[in-house]
Amino acid sequence: MNENKAIYDCVIVGGGSAGLSAALLLGRSRRRVLVCDKGNPRNASAHESHNFFTRDGISPHELLSIGRDQLKPYESVGFQAIAVKEINPSGNQFEVVFEDGTMKRSRKILLAFGVIDEFPDIENFGDFWGKSVFHCPYCHAWEVRDEPLAVVGNGETGIEMAALLRNWSADLVLCTNGKAELTAEQKTLLENRQILVREEKIIRLEGDNGRLETIVFEAGEKITRHGILIRPMQTLRSNLAEKLGCELNEFNLIKTTNVFNETSVKGVYAAGDITSPMQAIAVAVFQGSVAANGLNHALIMEDFV
Repeated sequence: MNENKAIYDCVIVGGGSAGLSAALLLGRSRRRVLVCDKGNPRNASAHESHNFFTRDGISPHELLSIGRDQLKPYESVGFQAIAVKEINPSGNQFEVVFEDGTMKRSRKILLAFGVIDEFPDIENFGDFWGKSVFHCPYCHAWEVRDEPLAVVGNGETGIEMAALLRNWSADLVLCTNGKAELTAEQKTLLENRQILVREEKIIRLEGDNGRLETIVFEAGEKITRHGILIRPMQTLRSNLAEKLGCELNEFNLIKTTNVFNETSVKGVYAAGDITSPMQAIAVAVFQGSVAANGLNHALIMEDFV
């Protein structure tokens, strides 16, 4: 293999919806690509994926499996399950160092490693996450429409979430999980819409097979609820962007500087949940494709001079 063939056109860190979408466009653009992914997608706990054209209701694992299968005709796209440890700029290229100590060189980098949701200190929370406890009503609220639901939030954010979830059910409770930080006007707004506010600490969720049945408060009281909307804190799944010097945006996600999702570090692109609080499969697919388009165009223009 000659020197140029030993260098990847792009290393993609993350093989979820954004990473696979980018790999598809780059494979069809005859680019040598390496997708690095250890197979632990953020939505692994969800039974179904929604709002993705032609694939509504498909399981997350099946969706990714189809995505990988459809990359097989493009022999220039490779996969490996070894995580990236660090990425170091080297001239107009990057040295990509893996957990096993091996190193490969790449002309461009696409970060698509996703985020981690930080669960609140509520017993059994993880048993219901991605099923009847969710951060996105567009993905999950249809399945619990017109049922008794709860919003876990506070202040202006709690009000906004309650207004949003009311689109699917009028039977709502706002759980502030501690002292409510609501103005008199906000309390009146909720009262007028018959949304009860509960300030008690939530200690436990109860139900079966991912279906929520009751919320248990600190004093032992229970209320019947079949779904919860909550916005947990998030962190980037990897510190690679920080090590590279990529700037973050106001959401503590990776800032992109142009329409092609390039970061503040030239030659490094980002796509998916790591760039925006607007987090959905369709958005990740779009961003992956846009980033791949941009970095492929950059490669073409670099080689044309």
